[in-house]
Amino acid sequence: MLTKEDVTTMILVAKKQAGLSWEEIAAKIDMSPVWTHSAAVGMNAFPADKAALMVTAMGLPQEAAAVLQESPTKIWEQAVPTDPCIYRLYEIVGVYGPTLKALIQEEFGDGIMSAIDFDMSVTRVEHPKGDRVKIEMSGKFLGYNSW
Repeated sequence: MLTKEDVTTMILVAKKQAGLSWEEIAAKIDMSPVWTHSAAVGMNAFPADKAALMVTAMGLPQEAAAVLQESPTKIWEQAVPTDPCIYRLYEIVGVYGPTLKALIQEEFGDGIMSAIDFDMSVTRVEHPKGDRVKIEMSGKFLGYNSW
């Protein structure tokens, strides 16, 4: 029986062997690269139709489709603040941190986004389902070889 970890490994191996980017994989299943990566590493559950597309796109065994649809278990290894607003920001990084890292490194190479040479803005965006909080961050890319 396959586990989420097994399927994640299969996806990452297939991605590497095929030389695909997350952008290209996302296009094959008609989803965003951020969501696609997050779901591929087990942080979101695939809807049945997207799971079937992912199985086909990555050449996975059919059994993987059911595993991709399983609800994720999000386990944290550090203490999380109890303030609701700060907690949600930790949750975003906990769920999407590996995705952001993968996409940054795929676009820029091996390195990080600076938190020193950095700016951020928070704005309100009107939305029919309720106003949204938009957080934009911009930090200089620092390749590991530039330190």
